[in-house]
Amino acid sequence: MNFKKKLLTFSLFLLALFPSIVFAYSDKIILGGENIGIKVNSKNVMVVGFYKVEDKYVGEDAGLQIGDLITKINEEQVSSIDEMVSIINQVKENGSIDITFQRNGKEMTTTLELIKDSNGVYKTGLYVKDQINGIGTLTYIDPNTKIFGALGHEIAEKSTLQKVEIKDGVIFKSDVVGIQPSENGTPGSKEARFYSDEVYGTIQANEESGIFGTYSDTLPNSNVIEVAGPDDVKLGSAQIRTVISDNTVKNYDIEIININQTNTTKNILFKITDSELLEKTGGVVAGMSGSPIIQDNKIVGAVTHVVVNDPEKGYGIFITTMLEEGEKKGD
Repeated sequence: MNFKKKLLTFSLFLLALFPSIVFAYSDKIILGGENIGIKVNSKNVMVVGFYKVEDKYVGEDAGLQIGDLITKINEEQVSSIDEMVSIINQVKENGSIDITFQRNGKEMTTTLELIKDSNGVYKTGLYVKDQINGIGTLTYIDPNTKIFGALGHEIAEKSTLQKVEIKDGVIFKSDVVGIQPSENGTPGSKEARFYSDEVYGTIQANEESGIFGTYSDTLPNSNVIEVAGPDDVKLGSAQIRTVISDNTVKNYDIEIININQTNTTKNILFKITDSELLEKTGGVVAGMSGSPIIQDNKIVGAVTHVVVNDPEKGYGIFITTMLEEGEKKGD
């Protein structure tokens, strides 16, 4: 997905083990690799920036910070920009609003001064967002449950790098129309055309190991592939399956050079060896996130990150981690 700054963030977490839980995901799944458009609606209105109103930063003066999640205006619940604007438009006298917001999991309140412009419209001094759009790669569909998984990492708001708490979302048709190649120190990206009216499925969860939901379109005529566990992954040749032009899905050669069973999303370190892919992309690019990793005709993982200073290398998550998370969403 085109979350370039997210690719720069490598955080280590301990993998929590729950030995009493038995996961029932299928041992054979429909192989992904298709480019997808992604749209998610946030549960709250996110503060992503500030602007001056009559030479004052009224948003910052109120104590708000980038990344704050606005939950209430004048004690009325808000979950969208439209709801926020509707309440502000009702202000007639004191020219200020009380804002309830969340920061680092804590609820806080403040009063923000509103300033009318020459047209009589109140200005808040806030740049806000309630929706995120991007692209990524479909990893798998479980043919038995129609649960899908994609990305291999969470969706984060690019200004704050914070995980987005989603209300709902969809995946839809998207074609690749160009590539901005990666260079050392500068990850590249796929450029895509969206067909947002051709919806493939609904998103129910945004988790550290990917996005998950229910595939509602006709199941694609893709190969059903066997799932490999972490102990089955080995050093050596493998492939990633992705799109770099239009909607053509192809396998490209890689070499797995390290395996880490303790990390959450960076289990497989690989190097791209395919000359065609390197020529066109320069290595791993944003939008490849979720591309399946295949070894010995089994799916072993999905691409998650680029190595910024050496973009011919990338990281992948074990497929079983995604399947376990996806299975929880189907409960």
